[in-house]
Amino acid sequence: MPPTTARPVFRRFRLPRPVRRPLRAAVLGAACAALVAAVLPPPSPVALGIGDPLFPTLGNPGYDVIAYDIGLTYGGVNTEPLDAVTVLDVRLTDRLERLNLDFTHGTVGSVEVDGAPAGFATVEEDLVVRPERPLDRGSRARITVRHTSDPRGPRNAGGWIRTGDGLAMANQADAGHRVFPSNDHPADKAYFTFRITAPDGLTAVANGVRKRRTDNGSTTTWIYRTRHPMATELAQVSIGRSAVPTRDGPRGVPIRDVVPVADQEELEPWLRKTPAQMEWLESRVGRYPFETYGVLIADANTGFELETQTLSLFERALFGPAYPEWYVDSIMVHELAHQWFGDSVTPRAWSDLWLNEGHATWYESLYAEESGGYTLEYRMREAYRRSDQWRADGGPPAAPRPPTPGQKISLFRPIVYDGGALVLYALRQTIGTDAFERLERAWVREFRDGTAGSADFARLASRIAGRDLSAFFRSWLYEERTPPMPGHPEWRSTPPPTASPASRPPAAGPGTAAKPG
Repeated sequence: MPPTTARPVFRRFRLPRPVRRPLRAAVLGAACAALVAAVLPPPSPVALGIGDPLFPTLGNPGYDVIAYDIGLTYGGVNTEPLDAVTVLDVRLTDRLERLNLDFTHGTVGSVEVDGAPAGFATVEEDLVVRPERPLDRGSRARITVRHTSDPRGPRNAGGWIRTGDGLAMANQADAGHRVFPSNDHPADKAYFTFRITAPDGLTAVANGVRKRRTDNGSTTTWIYRTRHPMATELAQVSIGRSAVPTRDGPRGVPIRDVVPVADQEELEPWLRKTPAQMEWLESRVGRYPFETYGVLIADANTGFELETQTLSLFERALFGPAYPEWYVDSIMVHELAHQWFGDSVTPRAWSDLWLNEGHATWYESLYAEESGGYTLEYRMREAYRRSDQWRADGGPPAAPRPPTPGQKISLFRPIVYDGGALVLYALRQTIGTDAFERLERAWVREFRDGTAGSADFARLASRIAGRDLSAFFRSWLYEERTPPMPGHPEWRSTPPPTASPASRPPAAGPGTAAKPG
């Protein structure tokens, strides 16, 4: 038995009873957790999303992409997969043990995080990356994915488009991740670099400005880089037997077009219209927001045109004899207007698409009116007549109805095109032409290179008009029936026939948008 004089020494290091028990529980809990971790496998990877009401699995939480560097090697046959390397520089907004990327329609060979090999798994349309160590909030990381990018698939499914002489891209709305691993939601814009290697005789063009062209012998590598952030759905790469005529736009903005070599002379009268169209739009909304622009005319039957950033995609058939000149001009202006409305100012959620398409339709209509086509008022009166039916078919302009189970959704309905322009017409009728024009300029100036939504537009309109317009926007953007048109009490909207939701025609799938994009 130890001497009694030793007892105070042991007592001096005892913890008080209220503290000792939690400590013992914590130690035991940690030991049990370690034992369980040693016995049980980690939780299975799962597909994630940021909760967009229309595309809930698009985008991923926990990080922002700062920049993409996408390397593509094209073998010369547009039905064979391309070898690809996609590098993402990301900033962590949460601590992540796993990081999800949107990716499908390709095979992943390896993944690295900051140069170290990382585990990965594909789940639904996600690539789930597990780095060696968790990524801390506030830190930055570089994810390198070696993969293939497969152009094969259903027509108009989105992603790669096979053209008569190569490939082009059409990623709107949810198809960017069919081409490269990404955070495929417009809320996460980033800078892009493209490195495209193709056989000699082919020309590669991408968003932004060409930085380098390197002759490798039997192949050529083309490098392009954007100077402004871009949404994944706006990425564009064209590979084909293309001519790239150039010219100057307003204030020397470089314009470079991409057309089939065989069609260059025939298409030149259309191409040289762009500078004047840019001047026309600048006179209404302010300076062109990007470093370059161009028209990409693809030898493909897409059924749509698309406002890919700095290089709008058009199908060759649009420039044939089937359409009057004023109509083609107005469609060119529609896609050009998107460079301000949709590309520079990008929707924060897909339900804000009316801000893109409504504005592009608005300026398309004004240009058509000045070019000898229909008048704006005629088009808006017709849109008003059909508006109630459009709302019944797919929901109001800023609250598109989500798909039912098993149904694919098409955002590209008349309600976001002419219906969106109708909202702008009603707004101009309400606040006056002067305030409306100041609003348009302020919108593209204050949200340039960023994302914005319907609530932002309503707040800015109220500020410009000097009065609260929340009731106006609530009724025009979210109600099931079209409100009365200010200044036109005689206008009537044809009520839709009574029908249950199940009897309404299903929405078309993505990529089936009518002209224009």
